[in-house]
Amino acid sequence: MSMAGTGIVPTPLAQLPWKIILLVIAIAFFDELVLYSAAGGEFHKWALPQGVRFMVFLAMAIGLSRIPENFWAATAFPVYGLLVVALVGVELLGKVAGGSQRWINLGFMQFQPSELMKPMIVLTLARFYEMLPVGEIRRFGAIWPAAVLIGVPAALVMLQPDLGTALMITIGGITVMFLAGIPIRLFLGGALIMAIAAPLAFNFVLHDYQRNRVLIFLDPESDPLGTGYHISQSKIAIGSGGVLGKGFLNGTQSHLDYLPEGQTDFALATMMEEWGLLGGLFLIGAFGTLIRWGINVGIKAQSRFARLTAAGLSATIFLYVAINMAMVMGLAPVVGVPLPLISFGGTAQMTVLICFGILMSIDRANRKVTRW
Repeated sequence: MSMAGTGIVPTPLAQLPWKIILLVIAIAFFDELVLYSAAGGEFHKWALPQGVRFMVFLAMAIGLSRIPENFWAATAFPVYGLLVVALVGVELLGKVAGGSQRWINLGFMQFQPSELMKPMIVLTLARFYEMLPVGEIRRFGAIWPAAVLIGVPAALVMLQPDLGTALMITIGGITVMFLAGIPIRLFLGGALIMAIAAPLAFNFVLHDYQRNRVLIFLDPESDPLGTGYHISQSKIAIGSGGVLGKGFLNGTQSHLDYLPEGQTDFALATMMEEWGLLGGLFLIGAFGTLIRWGINVGIKAQSRFARLTAAGLSATIFLYVAINMAMVMGLAPVVGVPLPLISFGGTAQMTVLICFGILMSIDRANRKVTRW
């Protein structure tokens, strides 16, 4: 008999996927140790605010899990429209920080619309393809509206400029298109067009610092004390950690300030210096388990919208993890994508837990259908 059946635990709580929730909590707890060490043993600097935000956003995710699945479908297009308006507002009224214009000051918080667009592009395209008749999926009418839905926010985000977020919006949308059944030959054609357009984009679209990041990715040692400093120090930190790491609070690259952004974009390097390859494998295994669960939620889903949404949100979490890890290890250009639940800051943390909450909402609908 389940706990819900005995009356010990309220049914709404008993229906939650507690194994996955505990896994997410374990990742966040590990993050607390990493941030505590990155601050030199100071709890209040980064670990405390990160922990408080996590508890708030986890409670929000659990609240989102109680929302019916059809609500997400009904609100996808209206919320997408509001976020596009907000992205236009960023260009007109946004706050400039670090050379980028990405935030709107709401008084009580700094709002970054581009971050919410990552899960919203998945929901919007899932809704579009749910509404589209199956017989139309291999026709041009199934492609150009989706391309517009992806292209408008991606272009507005590139103006901020924020290459990493624009890439995630684009790849997340294309993933849903692929899963919806768009013919593979069209993706190959699109890849060919992108390959032809890439040199033009490199020379005329990207900003100088973005071009430098690509060049440094190709040859990190060409400017080890300038643009290539982040990657070089990150590799040193990861390599010096070895298999077992230097030990908790014993990192040198981060504690001696050799590693820039050791608590944000390069938090993985800070962690692997102290926890070594084993710490990295723990994170890969934990995120892999979370993503696999999300894919299984999509496999069990009953509606086309729910299947595409679950798979697309799982892909969004995967993109966060894969892009950041590749970036920190020098396998991809530095594009400013944080490692969710590990990097200091609430934006990526909020987005991933929103994805998690929607996945739990779909999982709850699945449990109702497949209940014993």
